[in-house]
Amino acid sequence: MSRLALPLGLACLALLHAGPAATWLQPVRRRVPALAGAGDSDHVALTFDDGPHPGSTPRFLDELARLGCHATFFVLGELLERHQWLGRRIVAEGHELAVHGWRHGNALLAPPGRLTAEIGRTAGLVSAVGGVRPAWYRPPYGALSLEALVSARLRGLRPVLWTAWGRDWEAAATPDSVLATVSAGLRGGATVLLHDSDHASVPGSWRSALDALPALVDRCRLMGLRVGPLRDHGVRASHPAFP
Repeated sequence: MSRLALPLGLACLALLHAGPAATWLQPVRRRVPALAGAGDSDHVALTFDDGPHPGSTPRFLDELARLGCHATFFVLGELLERHQWLGRRIVAEGHELAVHGWRHGNALLAPPGRLTAEIGRTAGLVSAVGGVRPAWYRPPYGALSLEALVSARLRGLRPVLWTAWGRDWEAAATPDSVLATVSAGLRGGATVLLHDSDHASVPGSWRSALDALPALVDRCRLMGLRVGPLRDHGVRASHPAFP
């Protein structure tokens, strides 16, 4: 066997494992519109990551009720397990629960088998709490690994990332900066990523997203766009590489 065969083989395995993570990059996501969450031209999908958290998520639910719109919440299993009542409230108020993983870890760094178990565990808990089988999976950091991709699909979950985000997790984020950052990618068919929890970000950072929400929804409506969850977004069939 060539002295280069083993290193070359390991490099190929690493590329295969990490290859799907390239979709984190906006130019790559644009080539896979279904994975990015591109939907109907008259609709914007509103999505929130990293909850549910009793200190912040209820405030988002209150504001969404006031605004008269619904959203998709990508939940962490470890938080949903502790706050099942909040998961039930999300569903009872017409929102959608989706899978973000059990914990907020990078899929590229997970040992083999962990993601398969954790995605399955989270999907099962979402079904038990919400009474509806989840349809969507978004990995923490948007980092898809081959195992995460395959495991999600085996569970009947469609991986979806985003077309616009607010960078609301940053310490310097303000309602104005969140609105401006989202607006750069705001158009019909957009999937917007915000956070209803600071579980994996700067303490209190969720406030910038919450305070930007009314202006964001108003801007969508002034553009003639409906705002709602991914289930109403009309995401098209995925690219063959991401079935």
